[in-house]
Amino acid sequence: MTPAVQLSAGFADQVTAAQATFRSVMQAMARPGIVQRIDVELGAVPAPLAHATAAIALTLLDHDTPLWLDAAANTPAVTQWLRFHTSAPLTEAPDAAAFALIADPRAMPPPERFALGSNDYPDRSTTLILQLESLDQGAAFELRGPGIRGSVMLRAPLPDNLVSLHETNHALFPCGIDLILVAGDRIVAIPRTTRLLAKGGN
Repeated sequence: MTPAVQLSAGFADQVTAAQATFRSVMQAMARPGIVQRIDVELGAVPAPLAHATAAIALTLLDHDTPLWLDAAANTPAVTQWLRFHTSAPLTEAPDAAAFALIADPRAMPPPERFALGSNDYPDRSTTLILQLESLDQGAAFELRGPGIRGSVMLRAPLPDNLVSLHETNHALFPCGIDLILVAGDRIVAIPRTTRLLAKGGN
């Protein structure tokens, strides 16, 4: 039997913080590659959850949004905190998840392991939340597509195979997964409509 852990508080102000977090996520999706900050007050967040990850979970997860956790995130403290605050059911099947939390992107499963939606229901796909060490350091990437005027540059320590995986994902449109990159209280979105091109550098 899993021992009980002490649960910390969620949002200090549930309504205001959830609204602010939702706006930040929507702004990130509307402007791919542009860093947004989720500046809301939270109680202590169980490791390895980042501040923004916890805020997104409190805002977007509920009893109708199955969640998949990678091995790094699947700890008793995290699972009990998520169940208590969101009621989101945890699934062991990536393709059954509405959201997937990936605390170790280097071990991320390929996109085809997750739900990709269908031509009739493209919204029935998995949104991946990838936690990173930084959103302004690492390899350089050029993003192009809807919501981007010309192109935008992003520096982040993305997994080496993410570019090729995302190109495969992009080709599946209108199906495919959407990515939310998280570092601390900052997020960047890379929707399925966005082209991701590696430019090199560190």
